[in-house]
Amino acid sequence: MTLALDTAAQDLLFREAHTANAFTDEPVSDEQVQAIYDLIKYGPTAFNEQPLRIVLVRTPEGRERLVKHMAEGNRAKTAAAPLVAVLAADNEFHHELPRLLPSFPQAKDLFFSERPVREASAQLNGALQAAYFIIGVRAAGLAAGPMTGFDAEGLNKEFFGDGEHSVLAVVNIGKPGDGAFYPRSPRLEYDEVVTTV
Repeated sequence: MTLALDTAAQDLLFREAHTANAFTDEPVSDEQVQAIYDLIKYGPTAFNEQPLRIVLVRTPEGRERLVKHMAEGNRAKTAAAPLVAVLAADNEFHHELPRLLPSFPQAKDLFFSERPVREASAQLNGALQAAYFIIGVRAAGLAAGPMTGFDAEGLNKEFFGDGEHSVLAVVNIGKPGDGAFYPRSPRLEYDEVVTTV
């Protein structure tokens, strides 16, 4: 059985795509990021939740604020990437549900009135959206370097400060540079992952 995507698209999005650790100095434009978002916003989530929030770090001042919260091994590549996106989940996403889910406006109060339930849902659906974002970066012909090596509490305070957001990932974005990719690591095979009942 073949996939609906042609081989070139499969390679671009999955087989040939790697986490990038080095980039050229070619800038990533606002138009490119807008095109990425306009594609990935359609990725499915539970209740059509849209908890993902994105902070684009472009300025030297913003980069300095970001890099100090990154793990030591992630600082240099984050400082050098053409663009960095801080991806976070908005734990108060439920206020948007009546607009995003007009066929079920009561979902906001029926399911998400308690903070722990909202946070768990924001984390899961925000992580789904973060994965779509990485695929969108690849679809734009760019490379992504997603990282979780950072001081999450520090980043939450530095870029959100309201106690309502939880940083999910930091993603370096750009055209891959020399030595951008490490050799492909092994993946589990189908029979190791899939069972049928």
